[in-house]
Amino acid sequence: MSIPSDLKYTKSHEWVKSEADGTVSIGITHHAQELLGDMVFVELPQVGDTFTQKQECAVAESVKAAADVYSPISGEVVEINTPLVDNPENINQDAFGAWLFKLKPSNPAELDGLLDAAGYQEVLDNEDH
Repeated sequence: MSIPSDLKYTKSHEWVKSEADGTVSIGITHHAQELLGDMVFVELPQVGDTFTQKQECAVAESVKAAADVYSPISGEVVEINTPLVDNPENINQDAFGAWLFKLKPSNPAELDGLLDAAGYQEVLDNEDH
């Protein structure tokens, strides 16, 4: 699986996409959904919720396990991917297209501290050893 170079990543396997309107879309990576297996449930935050960087903000549940999703940056939730609640398997089909929620960053500089595709690949390579 190639890692999209237009996204930023966390060591806890979230991805972040900067949108044209200044918000960021957040999801879990292909690697994360592979580890979890068949997704059966997602618990998304509410619009208006605010999170600090690395705070638990959502849950992705599969037939094997439930995993906390951590906010890659601080900000306010401005939109959630409501169709995902009824179709969590969309994460398995397209992890980099199935965003969970969008944040309005409160500290955009935090984006600079996230991993690029090469840095995230290094994290994955080290996990496999």
